[in-house]
Amino acid sequence: MARHVVCLTYDFDALSLPIAKGQVSPTALSRGEFGLIGVERIHLMLADRHIPATFFVPGHTIESFPGAVAPLVEAGHEIAHHGWTHRRPNDLSLEDETEELLRGIAAVEKIAGRRPVGYRSPSWDLSPHTLPLLIEHGFEYDSSMMGHDYRPYRPRLGDTAPLLAPASFGRETPLVEMPVSWSLDDYPHFEWSVMSGGALNPGLAHWRSVVDNWIADFDYMRETTDWGVITYTFHPFVSGRGHRMKAMAALIDHLTGAGAVFLTMADAAREAAEVIGPPRP
Repeated sequence: MARHVVCLTYDFDALSLPIAKGQVSPTALSRGEFGLIGVERIHLMLADRHIPATFFVPGHTIESFPGAVAPLVEAGHEIAHHGWTHRRPNDLSLEDETEELLRGIAAVEKIAGRRPVGYRSPSWDLSPHTLPLLIEHGFEYDSSMMGHDYRPYRPRLGDTAPLLAPASFGRETPLVEMPVSWSLDDYPHFEWSVMSGGALNPGLAHWRSVVDNWIADFDYMRETTDWGVITYTFHPFVSGRGHRMKAMAALIDHLTGAGAVFLTMADAAREAAEVIGPPRP
């Protein structure tokens, strides 16, 4: 029987994102603080539709705004690891990345009553140390890579990609990779922002055209696979705006009518582990 899984995931960055970018003016911080408004709206919408979701929450958000995170825990949503700050692991030393991971684990465990089993890198940028650290500290899945669109896989250790020689590939790890895509992320479509180096992300797309693309991706999975997982990534400070809430509702309503199975990412990763089998030696 065909089964098409949808993971609705929310990166609840709040102030951690502008702070990591060095943007600490009152206006910059207020853009992040709008995430508190957005996450409440999202929480109510998910409750109304009885849909479980996964919230990737930096430790900074948990410790700064525990009153905004606690209702997500009480509703049964998964709270997963998203760093403590929103600094990219690839910009950190091994010591700093380890401290970020441990501090984030402690923050999640304190508010959720359990250690996180899933990890998403801030800005989807892993370091050479990230996967070994996740394995060492008992994580079950990562959701930061883009090697497939509908099929989770085992991420590898030891890949090399030299400029003037063929690539070589290492061994698979016990982790399950729950792949993501910038095209299925609300931020590039909607958020106006100045990027590193002065590049501009214009954002501000019309919500109906974005939803059409998101729907088409799910429909293609349904048409071409018997089993698959698609992951949508939202940010409360982006998609919490009124017209974007309508976009999210339109997407969810289509997916529901098309037979989607909504799971937390932890549950989807455990199902995927059975489908894809153990790591190859």
